[in-house]
Amino acid sequence: MLIPAKEQQHLRDIFASKLKHNVRVVVFTQSFECSYCKESRELVEELAMLTDKIKVEVYDFVNDADKARELSIDKIPAIALLGEKDYGIRFFGIPAGYEFGAFVDDIIDVSNRRSRLANTTKEALKRINKNINIKVFVTPTCPYCPKMVRLAHQSAIESDYITAHMIDSIEFPQLANRYNVMAVPKTIINDMIEFEGAVPEPYFVQYLLAAVEEHPHT
Repeated sequence: MLIPAKEQQHLRDIFASKLKHNVRVVVFTQSFECSYCKESRELVEELAMLTDKIKVEVYDFVNDADKARELSIDKIPAIALLGEKDYGIRFFGIPAGYEFGAFVDDIIDVSNRRSRLANTTKEALKRINKNINIKVFVTPTCPYCPKMVRLAHQSAIESDYITAHMIDSIEFPQLANRYNVMAVPKTIINDMIEFEGAVPEPYFVQYLLAAVEEHPHT
């Protein structure tokens, strides 16, 4: 068991009171050569045992290549959270450690079909009319990382133009090197704007709006 018994009961209570609609938790794994693939699948399956609102789908990254392409999955382990639609929320790497809390909060938000962002933030996000991809590089032991993952994923819930990816720097070291990740959280918007550390919600929105202005023709 990856989730301790005491924590399971706590989660069962939370899910019973807070989950409204079904959430599809789509896991991409592989039978070999993927560290944390098995653990990612088991973690999701354990969560699904705590509520009938979580529906797990497991796909093989190689054998189900078409499904991987459909959901823009290009590395594993990967988890996509889908509600009535695909919000563009992705976890690349197991959502363990501090990220587990962000994962649970994301499930609750997708179930309720809305984020917990401030109304001013939601209004600002309506101004976004160009595609934006947010990458948040994390490590499971970083206490500040979940805040940025949550801001990114909630923005994706609010805007059809935004996709947001949590990427575990330890599980994907080559990617972390490519993006020069020296400290986490590191957030990269459209491969143009990047910053380290946890920033307040209003600052984060300004970064997103700046990305739209810097890339007017996409």
